Formats: sequence, structure tokens, C-alpha cells
Amino acid sequence: MFDSLIVPLFVTTDLPPGAELGEFGRVLAEAVRELGREEARYEAFLTGKVFWLDRPVLPGQRPVAEAELRFAGMLGHLVASGSGHTARQVVDDVREAVGRALTGRFGDVGVPPAVFAIRDQDVRERTPDAALAVGTRDATADLVTAARSSL
Repeated sequence: MFDSLIVPLFVTTDLPPGAELGEFGRVLAEAVRELGREEARYEAFLTGKVFWLDRPVLPGQRPVAEAELRFAGMLGHLVASGSGHTARQVVDDVREAVGRALTGRFGDVGVPPAVFAIRDQDVRERTPDAALAVGTRDATADLVTAARSSL
């Protein structure tokens, strides 16, 4: 039996104008491939869906300015390999890794991404139908299997 911890996650952040939703998802999925501190690294696998959280523009309203930041989100599950992890520790590690990766790719937008552990039921019920699927590519087979068998 493979030891792992599955943490349902909600990630939100501002992105610069022109950022692509699919790229946001790829950056998230790859950022969490390896988590932890130098002395205690562990592999992880993210599976989820990304979507825009922009305010709706009603008919007759001006369109969103092309220079405005866009608000994006991801709902999904992270599988952390090994035993001895807590959900709080994993979320802290994800927050750090995602913050570095998003800043490295999209620049500093003035506020770090928010990363929250949520209920599994919220992932299932609140993910928009039109959201784009994302996942860590070429993840360890045991992590993918653990995710599929539990989700």
C-alpha cells in the first residue's frame, strides 16, 4: 500500500491581462510536483480544474478594461506522497511553491495567491462545468493511482 495524503484545494490569484487560463493551470500543476523543504522533500500530484472568477459584465456595461488584472481559480485535489504529512503542512508547501511559480511566470501582481484546504464535497459541487482540466504531467504512477482510486 502506497502512503499518501489527499488534500482538496482551492487556489485563487490575480493574473495579468492577456494571461491564458490553460497556462495558469499548467503552472499550478508543475509547481507542486515536488514540495517541502530541502531536508524533507516529497513528490505530489495535482488534479483539478481552472476557471476565471472575473466579475460578470452585464449587457450595456462597459467591457472589462484590457489593463485590469483577471481573477482565476482552481478547484482540485493534491496527492502528497509519503506518511507523516498534515493537511496544514501540505497547504503551506503548496502556497509557497505556487507563489514562486506564478510570480516567476506572470510577475508580481501585488498580492500572493491564496491556497486553501477545503471540503472534498466543495470541489465536486462548486467546480464550474466549463472549467479546464489540469494535472501534473508524468507524475509518479503511485500518486496518480492513489488519486484515481480515492476520487
